[in-house]
Amino acid sequence: MDRFVSMSIFTRVVERGSFVAAAEGSGMTATMVGNHIRSLEDRLGARLLNRTTRQQSLTDTGRNYYEQCVNILAQVQAAEGDARDIRERPRGRLRVSVPVMYGTMLLVPAIGKYLDAHSDVQVELALNDRFVDLADEGFEAAIRIGDLADSNLIARPLGRSSLVACASPEYLARHGTPTTPKDLEQHHCIAIGFVSGLKRDWRFTLLDDSEQIVRVPGRLDISGSGIALREAALAGLGIIFQPAMMVDQDIAAGRLIRLFPDLPSPSNPIHLVYLPERKLTAKLSSFINFMIERFGPQPN
Repeated sequence: MDRFVSMSIFTRVVERGSFVAAAEGSGMTATMVGNHIRSLEDRLGARLLNRTTRQQSLTDTGRNYYEQCVNILAQVQAAEGDARDIRERPRGRLRVSVPVMYGTMLLVPAIGKYLDAHSDVQVELALNDRFVDLADEGFEAAIRIGDLADSNLIARPLGRSSLVACASPEYLARHGTPTTPKDLEQHHCIAIGFVSGLKRDWRFTLLDDSEQIVRVPGRLDISGSGIALREAALAGLGIIFQPAMMVDQDIAAGRLIRLFPDLPSPSNPIHLVYLPERKLTAKLSSFINFMIERFGPQPN
């Protein structure tokens, strides 16, 4: 017999005073109620109730067991209520892994609107550029930029991240302005490093929609920080090829000059990914909806 069912029936017997009273409205017969009590006594190896034809009373063991049952069943009921509440109302801590640049430039400035709308949710944004395992590291969602590897994750598109080549006016005044991607072979280009290595093969889309890969030279490599790469470009140390989200404001202010403005901007897809579940928690579902409304593809 189910132990929790038997415990619940036992507390009902104690509170109502008899097997017959406990059976009323429960969908059980008095005999079935008695079977549950005997099952508990057999499991415990002790009598819980002193029973006569006219009355019943708790044994010392039964009295202690009853108090424990009341506490345990209350905790189970509270746990089940919390679980239902989490499914139905956004609440609790939400952990999301986000690339540093995307988080810094886009998500952090926007997350206040999500927090204002969901006062019972606490958001932890882990800004890093490494690949995280959601299940092993306890993340409920992640932002991924680039082509997705095959996985069992659910992926929701959040638009694309375009790339632009740019440099400071001071650098271009000293070294000249390249007019084609091929000209980069004669310039100082700052490479960013990833776990897979330095990225010195820069891919451009030409006006005829063909692709051109240029292996760029340079004396400065920066790993682990796109923000440091931007600072190096602002300091006039060379040309960078980075997401537009990182340099758009600098280009608009004239601190950086966009190169090859007539060429189409290459881009990488952006996705919000999360583990497949039969039913999402309300906090994750609300965050997914927020991200799609804020950053997802807009309907035509």
